Amino acid sequence: MLLLRRFQFLKLVAADFGSALLAWVAFFLLRKYLLSEITGYHFTEGVLFYLSGAAVMIALFWMALYTLLGEYRDIFRKSRLTEIIRLARVSLLGTIVIFFALLLDDQGVDNYHAYYKTFAAYYLLHFTITAVLRTWAVSSVQKLVRRGIISFPTLLVGSNMLALSTFEELQLTGRHLGLRLVGFTPVGETVDATLARSLPAPGSYQQLPALIRSLAIEQVVIAIEPSEHRRIQEILSLLEGSPARISVLPDLYQMLLGSVKVNHIFGTPLIEIKQDLLPVWQQVLKRVLDVGCSILFMILASPVYLFTALMVKWSSPGPIFYYQERIGKNGHPFKIIKFRSMYVDAEKMGPALSFDFDPRTTKWGRFMRKVRLDEFPQFWNVLKGDMSIVGPRPERQFFIDQIVLIAPHYRHLHRVRPGLTSLGQVKYGYAETVAQMVERLKFDILYIENMSLAMDFRVLLYTLKIIMEGRGK
Repeated sequence: MLLLRRFQFLKLVAADFGSALLAWVAFFLLRKYLLSEITGYHFTEGVLFYLSGAAVMIALFWMALYTLLGEYRDIFRKSRLTEIIRLARVSLLGTIVIFFALLLDDQGVDNYHAYYKTFAAYYLLHFTITAVLRTWAVSSVQKLVRRGIISFPTLLVGSNMLALSTFEELQLTGRHLGLRLVGFTPVGETVDATLARSLPAPGSYQQLPALIRSLAIEQVVIAIEPSEHRRIQEILSLLEGSPARISVLPDLYQMLLGSVKVNHIFGTPLIEIKQDLLPVWQQVLKRVLDVGCSILFMILASPVYLFTALMVKWSSPGPIFYYQERIGKNGHPFKIIKFRSMYVDAEKMGPALSFDFDPRTTKWGRFMRKVRLDEFPQFWNVLKGDMSIVGPRPERQFFIDQIVLIAPHYRHLHRVRPGLTSLGQVKYGYAETVAQMVERLKFDILYIENMSLAMDFRVLLYTLKIIMEGRGK
């Protein structure tokens, strides 16, 4: 099965690569005709070598563009119509880049009409050839899915009448999606007898993470009453970090709000929990900006670093930097670095949150916190990859253990890198108690659900405003 999936993936990539090669070679010949250069033109070895090299480079460009835009994600659940629409947009973007990079300064073009013809010719050639070959590749994958040769082991969460009706509907409509139900996990004390006869129950819903690993589950469908918000929240917390796709049955209110989006008209209406918070190109660009801005900031602010270090050393005995273990992406611990703002042994009585006029904080430390100077060394954490410039603030495990007792969905924050600054920090501020940390959580959840580079820019502007006003703690 794994080898078959890899072969289908390589077939799609090869179809795109071959399409880009053919389109560029065809465009080369057509362009000579459009520029009236085809008569008497000779294909020498040098010309063929140049054309081959150029075609390969252009094809590699298209592969990189497709990858950045997520074209090769989840290739076994693609829709042909959706693919054609997406391809039309991506082809236009790629053609614009190639046109301005390679064709705009073409010395053989002496009027704008030729430019328009050149642009349109390449776009139509690339889109048409790629659409034909990609449709062939996607269609062959869809045939394998419909025949059950490629399928996705699916686990149903629920055990009442709603779970039974979902099971029956998926039996009718789920086959063309490749969903292969392998069992259900009971929720509550009531188990529908018909469902129990139809599907095995390998374990309870509390065992979901272990069941997903042992049964190689690729899809989880939560079929319990949408009104049971706390139970759904508990299940989603258990599934945090799971590689499986997660879907939840909506209620009528969510349908009216337009929250329910289906990729297949005849499929069971489901709300799919987003696994990819950012498109690939935004993920790459966000990391590039993190690294670039961190290096630039540390170089430009080096005098500030030096002055701050001297002031920390002068303000009280002890080291300049303070290291503390925090929990980062996917629950992995890391050492956060700060300029020390408290007296040595400030937490000898145990972990405690800071507050206004905290006697553990030095005078210089209070000033640093107001203008966020103490957090400047964390750009090193950003450079290492422990953190991002914008993201939910990382917490200590001691406080996380207390937060999840009140708000289990806190683990949702571990889906992304923590940040130097966050929406929760700029909209709510520092939290002095666990209850306030839970209250601030809603802003960080809001950030994650609306995550984008534009949102990061807005958070940075808010942060600069707070620093200029000296409203930090």
